[in-house]
Amino acid sequence: MAALNNRQTRLSLVYSVYKKSQVTQIRLRIHIPKCYLQAPVISQLISAYGLVVNITKAMLQPNTDGEGCFDIELRGTVSQISSGLAYLELLNLRIVGKPNADGDSWFC
Repeated sequence: MAALNNRQTRLSLVYSVYKKSQVTQIRLRIHIPKCYLQAPVISQLISAYGLVVNITKAMLQPNTDGEGCFDIELRGTVSQISSGLAYLELLNLRIVGKPNADGDSWFC
C-alpha cells in the first residue's frame, strides 16, 4: 500500500480502464482526522462527484483516539474517481490505496 500524493498515482490505482467513460472501481483506506469526523466527507463523494461508495470497514471513536478510518470502494468513471480523490486530497486526508481489489485483504 502506498500513500497517494499526485494525480498520476491516483490514476494508477484505477484498474480495468478501457475507456474514459467506462465504470471502474478502486479500493482505499481514508483516515479522517478528528476535525472532520462530523463533516459529510463520504456523502460528498456521492453527491458532488457521482461516485458509488461502498464502505467495507469503519473504525470510529471511541476506539480510534480521535481519528476515524474507512476502508471504501469507489465506483465511477476515471474522471469521477480522479475528481473525488482530488477532493479528499484538498482536505489533507491520509489516503492509502490497494491496487489489487481481487487480491488479499487489508493488512493492518
